[in-house]
Amino acid sequence: MKKVFEKIISGIITCSGFLTSVVILLIVVFLFSEGLGLFSQKTIEEGYTLVVNKSNPVEELNAKQIKEVFDEDVTNWEEVGGKPEPIMVFRFEDMQKYFSEEELGPNYENATACINSLVEKNPGIVAFVPEEFAGGDGFCGKRLKDHTISAGEVFGGNEWFPTATPAAQFGFMPLILGTVWVTVFAILFALPFGLSVAIYMSEVSSARMRAILKPVIELLNGIPSVVYGFFGLIVVVPLLQDVFGLPVGESGLAGAIVLAIMALPTIITVSQDAMQNCPRSQREASLALGASKWQTIYKVVMPYSISGITSAVVLGIGRAFGETMAVLMVTGNAAVIPLSITDPLRTIPATIAAELGEAPAGGPHYQSLFLLGVVLFFITLIINSSVEYISSKNK
Repeated sequence: MKKVFEKIISGIITCSGFLTSVVILLIVVFLFSEGLGLFSQKTIEEGYTLVVNKSNPVEELNAKQIKEVFDEDVTNWEEVGGKPEPIMVFRFEDMQKYFSEEELGPNYENATACINSLVEKNPGIVAFVPEEFAGGDGFCGKRLKDHTISAGEVFGGNEWFPTATPAAQFGFMPLILGTVWVTVFAILFALPFGLSVAIYMSEVSSARMRAILKPVIELLNGIPSVVYGFFGLIVVVPLLQDVFGLPVGESGLAGAIVLAIMALPTIITVSQDAMQNCPRSQREASLALGASKWQTIYKVVMPYSISGITSAVVLGIGRAFGETMAVLMVTGNAAVIPLSITDPLRTIPATIAAELGEAPAGGPHYQSLFLLGVVLFFITLIINSSVEYISSKNK
């Protein structure tokens, strides 16, 4: 009877492990399939096209050039490889500025002819119009070639504006740099303090003090991240604004400080456990040779525990990389490349959390957020692999 019961339990555990593995695999496959679908999307908004005069030698524009043209940062065709001629920007919603309701017709049935005449009369025009109104016999315009979104535009782009028209901007660089920027500074802030507390608890404090501090530090891990976000918004942000004279206190520095506080329990706990694993005989041998207590800590305990300390740092980085709500509340949520730690920025997890609910399912914006999830997946995979390597080396 006992053997039968053990086999049943073993079967249940095996099935649970198998199902868990299958679910995780399906999640990863879904993440990749949705994210990589971005590279099959066209640069220009679906259902629309860009039309120029037939005399214009320009055949195509990339996403960045299209945005610069329609933002009027580029005002001459010569700047994008055309003839030295001023650019005239036309959007379909501008129709009533150029034509009366009688000319367009009650249901815009004459829109094609109106657009045709406008393109024919203006050699420097670039018109953003629905595809159905940009074709047919006798059409005097020329459609610019559209191409699919490339990996270079996504991973090398320096602007994130997924709702821009006519061409959305999916540059990941500001988000990746913002995530790395705030995480690096968070670890730089957390590591010295966390390591100091770990040394105190492992080597200096009494057993009674250690029994009090350890539960308190571990309790910090259970505080919801939104609470840390409120603390940062109410205390850290106004303090930084006053100290540095910033127009707004929401910045990468505020995010780094909040993340440092959140990473401290992990760094302290793992580092302390690693130091306590140092054999007592090594401490006694060091003291017997005449070394002081602090020399023993620096020369014996810390070198022995370096693998565990490194694991603590890597786990702290992982905690900071994946944090969403607290960072979203205190960093300013600006998708720009940070040039200073006091600049506002936006991280990958915060972007996904803020925009996924508003992105149309299946569209380029939706798929770009899943691709950001793929990037975060690889970052997390690298961090976890580093922890596994360090842990195996320590064993």
